[in-house]
Amino acid sequence: MTNSIPHRLQQIIDFYEQLPDDEKREALINEAALSEEYAPAEGEVFDVESIRKDTECSDTVGIFVNASEDSIIQFKISLGEKVQTLTRALSVILCKGLKDCSADEITNLPESFVPRIVGSELYRLRSRTIYYMLRRLKEAVEKLTNQ
Repeated sequence: MTNSIPHRLQQIIDFYEQLPDDEKREALINEAALSEEYAPAEGEVFDVESIRKDTECSDTVGIFVNASEDSIIQFKISLGEKVQTLTRALSVILCKGLKDCSADEITNLPESFVPRIVGSELYRLRSRTIYYMLRRLKEAVEKLTNQ
């Protein structure tokens, strides 16, 4: 599988790349505000549920994954109150950009797209944590495909 970026995610990257840094930060804050829209509904059942607090994150993060019969991945996220704005924003971007992708598309997604979205200043400030949500999502999808 090549390290290509799914079309929806590429559209988001293209949008962020054309923004000046101040507008990029504002857009990321707006994305973060949408994180509750991607939380699982009460009683919703998933093939894989990974809920934990890691040292890279300030609060508990839940990744919930289902695979359809044709191996299309659907996922939701839950974020504790203390999860930082950038992590929330990247969570929403992943939910939007990876909607209806295959497990291979997700697990083979290169991390190189992340700084293209967040910009060099935020990348320098948060370089240890900005890949957290992508790593967690890939881990959950790999767990699902190995069942």
